[in-house]
Amino acid sequence: MDCPACESVTLQPQLARRGVEVDVCPSCGGTWLDKGEIFLFAKDAKAVSERLRAGLAQSRASDRLSPRSGKPMQEFDYPGGPKLEFCTHSGGLWLDKGELEGVTGLEPDRPRRQAFGRIKGLLPLPNLGLRAVATLGTLYGMLTAILIAVSLVADIPTWPILAAGGLASLFHFLIGPWLMDISLRWLYSLTWVELDALPPHLQAFLRKLCHEKGIPVPRMGLIADGAPQAFTYGHTPRNARIVISEGLIERLEPEELEGVVAHEVGHAVHWDMALMTVAQLVPLFLYSLYRALIRMKGNSKESGPRLAVAVGAYLLYIVSEYLVLWLSRTREYYADRFGGEATGNPGALASALVKIAYGLAGQEPRAAADEKAPQRNPRLEAVGALGIFDAGTARGLALAAYNPKAARGRNPVDPELLAGAMRWDLWNPWATWFELNSTHPLTAKRLLHLSDQARHLGQEPYVVFDERQPESYWDEFLVDLLVYLAPAVALLVPPAAMLWAGGGRGDPNHLLGLAAIAWAMAYVGQLLFMYRDRFFPESSVAALLKAVKVSAVRPVPCTLTGTIVGRGVPGYILSEDFVVDDGTGILFLDFRQPLAIWEALFGFFRAEKFQGRRVTVTGWYRRAPVPFMEIRDIVAEDATRSRSWLVFAKMGVALAGAIGGTWLLLAEPLDGVFRLPL
Repeated sequence: MDCPACESVTLQPQLARRGVEVDVCPSCGGTWLDKGEIFLFAKDAKAVSERLRAGLAQSRASDRLSPRSGKPMQEFDYPGGPKLEFCTHSGGLWLDKGELEGVTGLEPDRPRRQAFGRIKGLLPLPNLGLRAVATLGTLYGMLTAILIAVSLVADIPTWPILAAGGLASLFHFLIGPWLMDISLRWLYSLTWVELDALPPHLQAFLRKLCHEKGIPVPRMGLIADGAPQAFTYGHTPRNARIVISEGLIERLEPEELEGVVAHEVGHAVHWDMALMTVAQLVPLFLYSLYRALIRMKGNSKESGPRLAVAVGAYLLYIVSEYLVLWLSRTREYYADRFGGEATGNPGALASALVKIAYGLAGQEPRAAADEKAPQRNPRLEAVGALGIFDAGTARGLALAAYNPKAARGRNPVDPELLAGAMRWDLWNPWATWFELNSTHPLTAKRLLHLSDQARHLGQEPYVVFDERQPESYWDEFLVDLLVYLAPAVALLVPPAAMLWAGGGRGDPNHLLGLAAIAWAMAYVGQLLFMYRDRFFPESSVAALLKAVKVSAVRPVPCTLTGTIVGRGVPGYILSEDFVVDDGTGILFLDFRQPLAIWEALFGFFRAEKFQGRRVTVTGWYRRAPVPFMEIRDIVAEDATRSRSWLVFAKMGVALAGAIGGTWLLLAEPLDGVFRLPL
């Protein structure tokens, strides 16, 4: 885009303090803000909106051209501030140097870029063998310890329990792949195909790669599903199965498809199937022990120790789950690097990963008239831990990088938009929390490793992320966390206070009443923070996706106008959610109601009335890690309207808690003395 003031100077993207990218003229210092971006800076969005509306009412023609549409803009006086230019076609604003500070009190930072010197080596990866040995040793050490504790509590010799656990684990490992074969064949319409049935280039690539690695060509399975997906399983490299979907072949270029298949072969070469099967048995066994101990009956003398061991088994189960996820994320980095080495083109694998994420977001690049296109099977996501992507985290990056203008091509992802979308993954602490609970690393981190590998090979990386974080986001994260935990913490305050002041003596009515009132107050505070409804400024998907200071707890209130292009779960007639395209990007719309049956009825009877129509949606933009907008109101062009009553229902629950707590406080004390267990 060219500067409206300098005309021949190209605007440059630049980060502001809030992590939002704006376009700045390097010559005159003017700033271009796309529709809705000004509200990401405004301290009082409602006041800024009212002043803009008042100024625009007295607008006049300007001789400056919009950098977005190329058409003349409107000039107006911002009340109490400078003169601004407004593009009536795109909704953007042009501000000369210093004017953004006069309107919002904030000025963009100078560009922050990291200097990339000569690459001397690849980004280091953790030692896979050492991490695998350490993880398995820790897992089975915990399992052995809890089995010994069980044998002592139940007065059973240790060795029979260990032998039984070992035999059960071995049996599970041996039959696991065949159980997966049956499941995929019956639930996902899997068809085993000969190598000759695959594209010729893939046949040649697989034969060459497997010959070089000294393993047989894996058994190949094909799933008739439009979502690009690939995963591998088995015992060893000798009997590995690689399953791919028709959507993968359909969407990817030959070199991209080879990169994905090489990634899966990498899992086989590294013995990941056996490794992860052995690792995943520990949390399964620990949870089974916990359930068995809880249900076990015995005399009162044994119940205390047995309960303690059950709690210990459950705590170790949680720890073991995170250890398995930690190991799983490591193996994904190694499989990516193997795929880049095997093809000699890490950028192709990076491009394929983004396209796969785009497919998992539910968007079909094929023409709608093509009735033979395989449809997306929602059940396919059940094998997410085996796939090349974690479906949940992938959607966030895919939607944020979606480019509507390129959607009809084979690659609907704009690499420049992709770099902007990576900021939330790499800077917001919430992204780290979601990664800790995922089988796969954050997509942005995988792309960085592949880009580094491409640069190391002397190739142009698929995406370059050379921006430095402009500020810390931990203060917002800690506030969000406090708001999220506030109701649960409030329940503990009255018992803790009573224990501190009275040694655990008190009336249970008063205790429960105080706890209910404290919880209700904290819950109301949480709702007021999470559902700010004083003002919903007009915005755009492109502007919202640039926001870094956003989470599931901290929303951005907004209004979007666009076209509903599909349901949240394609083809599912009870899906109450939507996907909207406003011309700048696509976004999930989450329509929540107090009861699940209410949502299902809306999906069945009313959701279809919004399909393909232009709508105006008000609500709260969130990211968790998928970017989505929680609907408050949705109005179609023919005045069809629906509203979410979830906030009202939650406020009603809080009011009921406060009333119930007050009633308990006013009730007569119960006979006897209530003692808190110490």
